[in-house]
Amino acid sequence: MRMNRPTLAAALATVILLSGCQKQEEQAAPAFPPSAVAVFTTASETLPITNELPGRITATRVAEVRPRVSGIVVERVFQQGTKVKEGDVLYRIDPAPFQVQVEKAEATLRRAEAVRLQAEQKAARQEALKKANVVAAQQFDDAAALLAAAAADVAIAQAGLAAAKLDLQYANVTAPISGQIGRALITEGALVSANSSENLATIQQLDPLYADFTQSATDLIRLRKALEDGQMMSGDQEAEVQLILDDGTPYEHKGKLLFSEAAVDATTGQVTLRGEFPNPDGDLLPGMYVRVLVQQGVEKNAITVPQQAVQRNVAGQSQVYVVDADKKVEFRNVTLGRTVGTRWQVTSGLKPGEKVIVEGFQKIGPGAPVEPTDWDPNAKPAAEAAQTTAAAEEKPAEATK
Repeated sequence: MRMNRPTLAAALATVILLSGCQKQEEQAAPAFPPSAVAVFTTASETLPITNELPGRITATRVAEVRPRVSGIVVERVFQQGTKVKEGDVLYRIDPAPFQVQVEKAEATLRRAEAVRLQAEQKAARQEALKKANVVAAQQFDDAAALLAAAAADVAIAQAGLAAAKLDLQYANVTAPISGQIGRALITEGALVSANSSENLATIQQLDPLYADFTQSATDLIRLRKALEDGQMMSGDQEAEVQLILDDGTPYEHKGKLLFSEAAVDATTGQVTLRGEFPNPDGDLLPGMYVRVLVQQGVEKNAITVPQQAVQRNVAGQSQVYVVDADKKVEFRNVTLGRTVGTRWQVTSGLKPGEKVIVEGFQKIGPGAPVEPTDWDPNAKPAAEAAQTTAAAEEKPAEATK
């Protein structure tokens, strides 16, 4: 069927009119505003190099109480688990046999002194006779030799008396150091020997205490190489160390790093380090497991970003969103280093002064326009703030029912 000319003209006019209306509607449609995002501006800063290492608490001094003489223990003087001072009497061994030896040594000394007195008198007479040329020289020499032997016997007797008195003194077993004594390992009536390896008790000095911890030799070498290359700088003050207890709470007293061993353990590849910590309240005990935070240097020109700003793709590559000068989103691959509190150190991929998006990832993509504002780490996230507002609005409504 052929369409006449008036009908065709009317159809064309209708199509043109509809097309013009559609263009007007498209031009009148409003554009979406830029998404609001919170950004963190990177800056170059100096970061302490702090490593967290596993360790154990050990006593600064440990002494085993041992007898110096053999005998029967007649009394335990100390209370188990208490503090003792150096020289305090801990045990008493039966002193009667040693008192007898002292008396015997005193008698031996008196006899030796009497013999010496007799020899002195005889030597004096022989000397007077020799001057008068009445006695032979041989008799004078014999008298002088007897006097010397008597004097030597006196010295031997004096040493024997001193040894007997020392044994009597050792009948009181005393504390070799000051510290906290543990449980008694023997009871009254036990026979102890000076030649055995028997231990009567153990004393530990608990204030201050040591924390022995280990670090990988590879990490230690890498750290020293970075210091030599000038990438890092060491602190001018003595290195401080901080303890983290087994339950995760930090120990209130800071310590100091004493030394690191010059040798590497062949079986583990670890280097042992030691820190000293005060223990005035007795919170630390030998054998406790702890984590040690030790500052081993300072890194210059470091860049960090909040941990929530870092995204990861399916390949595990770390990425961040960066706002450029035109307020558009740019996707950036970065390399992460160590964690510093709630932040990541970025070793490559960012420069100081760049704006990294921390919040507002839901409606953005590469090239999308955004409206950045400074990120407040103390502000609540938008979803949490909305829930708090809704809960606050529901409470008055429930109260009016």
